[in-house]
Amino acid sequence: MTKHAAAGEPGVGRKGIFSWMMFDWATQPFHTLIITFVFAPYFASYVAKDPVQGQELWGFATGAGGVIIAFMAPVLGAIADSAGPRKPWIFCFSILGFFGCWMLWYAEPGSNNLGLVAIFVVVGLIGMEFAAVFNNAMMPDLVPRERLGRLSGNAWALGYVGGILSLIFVLGFMVAQPSTGLTLIGIKPIFGFNSAAHEGSRASGPLTALWYAVFVLPMFFYTPDVSRRVAAKGAVMRGLRSLQTTLRALPGQRSYFSYLVSSMLYRDGLNALYTFGGIYAVGVLGWSITQVGIFGILAATTGVVGAIIGGQVDDRLGPKTVVSVGIILLTLCSIVIVSTSPTEVLFIKVAASSSSLPDIVFYICGCLIGAAGGAVQAASRTLLVDQVPADKVTEAFGLYALSGKATTFVGPLLIGAATAYFGSQRLGISPVIGLFLLGLVLLPMVKSAHSKAAASVV
Repeated sequence: MTKHAAAGEPGVGRKGIFSWMMFDWATQPFHTLIITFVFAPYFASYVAKDPVQGQELWGFATGAGGVIIAFMAPVLGAIADSAGPRKPWIFCFSILGFFGCWMLWYAEPGSNNLGLVAIFVVVGLIGMEFAAVFNNAMMPDLVPRERLGRLSGNAWALGYVGGILSLIFVLGFMVAQPSTGLTLIGIKPIFGFNSAAHEGSRASGPLTALWYAVFVLPMFFYTPDVSRRVAAKGAVMRGLRSLQTTLRALPGQRSYFSYLVSSMLYRDGLNALYTFGGIYAVGVLGWSITQVGIFGILAATTGVVGAIIGGQVDDRLGPKTVVSVGIILLTLCSIVIVSTSPTEVLFIKVAASSSSLPDIVFYICGCLIGAAGGAVQAASRTLLVDQVPADKVTEAFGLYALSGKATTFVGPLLIGAATAYFGSQRLGISPVIGLFLLGLVLLPMVKSAHSKAAASVV
């Protein structure tokens, strides 16, 4: 931490803190528009020759980007910790992210350059994810430890709001159905976008790039960076030696090691739940795409509330409490979802007159999952900061990225295997329950600065 933050005094003004929070606002449209709701479905359905090939190529592209991020993030984080400042790294990766997103405009329907489009996706993913690693590492230098939870929660909530507004704008004003030529709110796309050429969907790339470029600027202008610790010469070797030392000592650091494994497990479960929730609703409950869209907006909205409240609870009771309660809530919701069908709730048959009850239950679970997921993800950043000294924070977020990216295949693979074994889409989603419970079992071995401070007071 900075000298002021370590002493419990405010080290950065409100403008600097809010400008740092704007980074989450700036980057969220990449995940909302490109990775999840707009460009990814467009790529799979219209750029590739068929949805099967599209899903395959999208999986390979995002998987390749994830592998690069997983293995390079700890290395670059260690090098950055050795040198000091994080903004130069954020700037360089921001250029990559901007370029990758902007070039998605050229992903025309039936493109003959699928490989090139996939490369642009990888470049955008690497740029945005690496920029986030270094931005996260700035967090403990901004406020005293007792305010970290609220800072992380509010920033995460701000990001959710940015994602929701960008999605509403794109669906309401840019993307039109080819059959009608009208957007979701019944108007023609702005800027004369051609619905037959899916220009509105393709424009989500440049929009994401411009949104990021504009809203990341306050962080560069107003959020202070740490000073250079040593000369740049030799920083690479010092960083690599530091990472090697950390990795050798990691198994002996019970709290740090347990947290990385625990977060890997529950984040895998949460990502799988996000990924397969819509698929489950369509396949089991027979929902329409519109219903799934409403479900997603509700979950994102409650995610804002969950992140804000979770941040406040984090400051009062500590991040481990927030993560633990959040995982328990996610587990219970997963059990309810698995036990829900058009004719059953909690495996209990419902009367025909109550046929809407399963849908209502699923909507409620979606809202709770959004709230718990937002709180858990925000508190996870705070809990990670508690595991390492100030000069190891960037390296720690690199290892956090490694633990999150290296096993992203586990949740989907388990769900696929369970679905095949049981021959049931309902029971196929059950592995996420096991991932949440395994992550929860390891949390008692994780310590936080909040719990240490409470113990010292007692």
